[in-house]
Amino acid sequence: MSGAREKLAGARQLLDPILGEGRRLTHCALGHADADAVLRGGLVRGALHEIFAGDAAASGFAAGTAQRASGTKRVLWIVQDFSALEHGGLSPSGFAELGIAPARLLLLRAANAEDALRAGIDALSCAGLGAVIMEIAGNPKILDLVASRRLTLAAQHKNVTAFLLRQGAEIEPSAAQTRWQIRSLPSVAADNWGMPRFDAALVRNRQGETGHWVMEWSCDNGAFRKPCDQAARPGAVVRTPADRPAAAAEVRLAG
Repeated sequence: MSGAREKLAGARQLLDPILGEGRRLTHCALGHADADAVLRGGLVRGALHEIFAGDAAASGFAAGTAQRASGTKRVLWIVQDFSALEHGGLSPSGFAELGIAPARLLLLRAANAEDALRAGIDALSCAGLGAVIMEIAGNPKILDLVASRRLTLAAQHKNVTAFLLRQGAEIEPSAAQTRWQIRSLPSVAADNWGMPRFDAALVRNRQGETGHWVMEWSCDNGAFRKPCDQAARPGAVVRTPADRPAAAAEVRLAG
């Protein structure tokens, strides 16, 4: 029996960093009250989060969540060389319109997905960074379940939050803490660039519930919020097992 207990203890020691057990989780509030409630206080820092792009708006959502997670530290954004041609490039003036100081963002270009992931893992070991965004196109073989676990461990080591921005990708198994599907929504004022709206579906949450909301980014205070013109409706959420495909999650739009 003692040998079995030792093996179980050893297995738990190996799995704890991946499952997030054995450490105190810290959260960063997004600002959207309903989403933060489902996330039990906001996004977990020092964890891996996936953002699947329905359109170009996902880059804005990634920028906003990374700023919230990074606090006063800088954010490193890693892109593949051809990403700007297929999915649009990053614009300093665009970040400024969102209320995000371009000087807080560092840009690194990688030749391919393998180099982008290697650079991401290295960057997550730098405690001077608050967050690392890895923009990966499609479904490269190198980005498998093992790779996502390595990213999770690296993020936990120095408490640097990792974001995988998936452009034109199909959902596949990963060790991510959360998984989001993001699309753009029309803003109330067409000339107000600092208040973009997102159709944000949280389709995976290792802490329990999932949900689907309209989220508006406020450039004034650098936070997401519930749009003021949305009628108050109860936010319907469902509990989704961690190993259940995201496509199977049934969510209902909440204001």
